Amino acid sequence: MKTIKFIFPLWLVCFVASSNVPAQSNAADTNATAWITRPLSLVDCLNLALSQNATIRKAKSDLQATYGVVVQTRAVALPRVLATGNYTDTDPEAVDRFPITAPGFNQPHENWNAGIKIVQSVYEGGKMLAAVRAARLTKEQSLLQYQTVVDDTLLNTRLAYYDVLLAAQQIVVHEASVKLLAKELEDQQRRYNAGTVPHFNVLRAEVAVANARPALIQARNNYRIAKNNLANLLGYNLPRDIWEDIPLNLSDQLDAQPYQIDLPQAIVQALANRTELDALRKQEDLQRENIVNAKSGYKPSVQVFAGYGWYNSQFTDDLSHDLHGWNAGAQLTWDIFDGMLTRGKVIQARALYEKSRTDVEDTGRQIELEVRTAYSQFIEAREVLESQKTVQAEAEEALREAEARAAAGTGTQLDVLDAQTSLTQARTTEIQALHDYAAARARLERATGANMVQTENPKS
Repeated sequence: MKTIKFIFPLWLVCFVASSNVPAQSNAADTNATAWITRPLSLVDCLNLALSQNATIRKAKSDLQATYGVVVQTRAVALPRVLATGNYTDTDPEAVDRFPITAPGFNQPHENWNAGIKIVQSVYEGGKMLAAVRAARLTKEQSLLQYQTVVDDTLLNTRLAYYDVLLAAQQIVVHEASVKLLAKELEDQQRRYNAGTVPHFNVLRAEVAVANARPALIQARNNYRIAKNNLANLLGYNLPRDIWEDIPLNLSDQLDAQPYQIDLPQAIVQALANRTELDALRKQEDLQRENIVNAKSGYKPSVQVFAGYGWYNSQFTDDLSHDLHGWNAGAQLTWDIFDGMLTRGKVIQARALYEKSRTDVEDTGRQIELEVRTAYSQFIEAREVLESQKTVQAEAEEALREAEARAAAGTGTQLDVLDAQTSLTQARTTEIQALHDYAAARARLERATGANMVQTENPKS
């Protein structure tokens, strides 16, 4: 089978600031009829989830918000351009005047000034370099968090797709069971009419048919619910006029492609690839930068500035007579004692840093436990599936022999009913085993940090 690979570039999300989320939502609504009525493969559903799932779209908005945080964090290291202006009109009686006046000299009661100035911090006690590093770490962390949301959503989409396939197969199995039992009822009814079997046989066949119908009803309901769940994950708004079954058709089938994995290697891969753990490592680095930022309160702050200013003369009331020129300089501020404010910030930053280190260690253990659990569930699903390889064929052969013996008079109706029940159970167990195998493999791949968008039919 041809392998189709999809690569989801993380760098693409860097352009999220210019994305139009409402337009995506409208596109999903207008194009819904086109994709919901055509058969969808697993890859189709994963791609639709990437573009239309509400959780992923909200994560994109969070990523855009984080971009604003990055810009704010870097601001301390960049120059500032300040423009100022002021106009004051004072009561002439409140203006302090020189006791000696000269001709042409008037103390103005109106004053104005304007200017523009560039201020650049040159030393902030390590805060500027910490801010630049923190901006980079925040950006990388937000991308990792976004990828985590994408991976979780794609896993849920895969599981929902498998649930729909399972429910559809369960309907087939239970319909076949009801059909077999109904055929047995017709046969027993004919024999009773011919006087060759008692009425008890007819009653027992009717009870068997009645007992099989609830399972079929439940399977159909599970199918409706599974399709609704998948449609919701795909970001489709169900029309209000659809009451029963939505027209969602899937093209793939439940299968069991071989998949080999080594547990120690899987654990190493998970610890290296899981974006949740990488995001926490970035958080640990951010908390370390916060310690540097907090300690900067102990150190002086130095800025240089240069600008150009205009202001009116103080020796004439002619406001058009102004003075202007360049100015430049440097300024230093140093909080010798700030009431223990800086000490409190340092204590808080160090505590949060230790907490982030503990989070990394604990999450690493949790991921290892998740891999071990997913691996164990996968092994169980694989062993159950292997145990069911010949059961259905044997159950079909047992039913054929039971019907032949009953027709020859050497078997009983109970043998036939038991064989039919065993065949239904074998078919149900087999499709459930196929579903559990596919679901266990998907969870194991997610636990190890594998790419959740891989191939149309995942292979080892």
